[in-house]
Amino acid sequence: MPDVEYEPVSVKAVLSEMKDTAELLIDLSYSAVLSGSDELAEEVLALEERMDVLQLQARMSVLMAARSPEDAEQLAPVLGVVGAAEKIADAAGDIAKIVLEDIGLPEAMRAAIPEATEALVRTTVAADSEYVGRTLGEINMETERGVRVIAVRRASETGKRAWITNPDKETEIRAGDVLLLRGLDEGLAAVYEAATGEAYDPPEHTASPIEDLERAVDSIVTMKDTSELAVDLAYGSVLFDSEADAEEVVELEAEVDALKSRLEAWTLRAAGRVDDPIELRGLVHLAAATEVISDAALEISEGVLRGLDAHPVVAAAVEESDEVIVRLTVAEDAEIAGHTLGDLELGTETGGRVIAVRRPGEETEWVVSPDADTRLSAGDVLVAKGTRAGTERLSAMAGDPREFDA
Repeated sequence: MPDVEYEPVSVKAVLSEMKDTAELLIDLSYSAVLSGSDELAEEVLALEERMDVLQLQARMSVLMAARSPEDAEQLAPVLGVVGAAEKIADAAGDIAKIVLEDIGLPEAMRAAIPEATEALVRTTVAADSEYVGRTLGEINMETERGVRVIAVRRASETGKRAWITNPDKETEIRAGDVLLLRGLDEGLAAVYEAATGEAYDPPEHTASPIEDLERAVDSIVTMKDTSELAVDLAYGSVLFDSEADAEEVVELEAEVDALKSRLEAWTLRAAGRVDDPIELRGLVHLAAATEVISDAALEISEGVLRGLDAHPVVAAAVEESDEVIVRLTVAEDAEIAGHTLGDLELGTETGGRVIAVRRPGEETEWVVSPDADTRLSAGDVLVAKGTRAGTERLSAMAGDPREFDA
């Protein structure tokens, strides 16, 4: 574990990096479990170690800035946000250890993942790859292959790992870069071969001896998507001082609790139908870690719920992170109303993407991780993620510019 000493750092920059790292950790850790990938799990532990350094730097800088009782009162919520991000990282590390320490997972989980669910793959760019020296905008793999680079890890001049979270169209690919790719198997195969010069070898699908394993996997995928959405909305509530966003986090946290109970019940029932119940032990660990993540999201938005003003440095850090989160309502005359996400190609048009849709009605109905066939209607509440310019454009297309008045 590296030594950490005080050094003058920007609290805003550290908080911004912590936000992006926390979001990446959730995605990586669940993907490691669903794919049974030791490589992805090891990346999680490396990022968790980086988060430990960031949280110490943030705490020291906040303590140095507090010179009066008034300063302490304003800066206390900052420590709350730091602590919540650290909890997310620790929970993600616990999820990764389910894989690395063979705590117990059904081998057939990969085969039970719904076909429409995207996979996450880690790949290293070869020196003779056609991608070397080109930007992601020039490669345009998201439009052509349906594959998105969610992060890039490259060795710095000092030999340390440096992460680019949420790379954009200006990010240039270099030989030796480790790319984390998200997409469906067909697109991933093409991108993987172009990056490495080798054929993509997807995980083998093992037939499941466990009855109804698909239900457990569906719960895990939903827990992942819901906890990610809760964290995104929590940071959005801080950025825009939005009580509506914070209240959505409360609802999502309750939904994760219900999913946790459902997965635990399924695991207990299944334990009586398998030869070795120990192989299901990791599912219990996974459920517990997910609850920690959703609780941390609630902690991030707690100040907004209690009517406390967020310290300007927190909102500025969220705004200047790689991506911002907005919550929009589709107006009656919006240009996106009545169209599917596939028709709209919002990623190309705006640089932003819709990560969830809440349908109006008596019962709250979330469509988490909507696909190309998801049709948008007037009254839908969209949660979108992207650059500030991209989300502003999407806001205009939805006919709801209110979120940017803050």
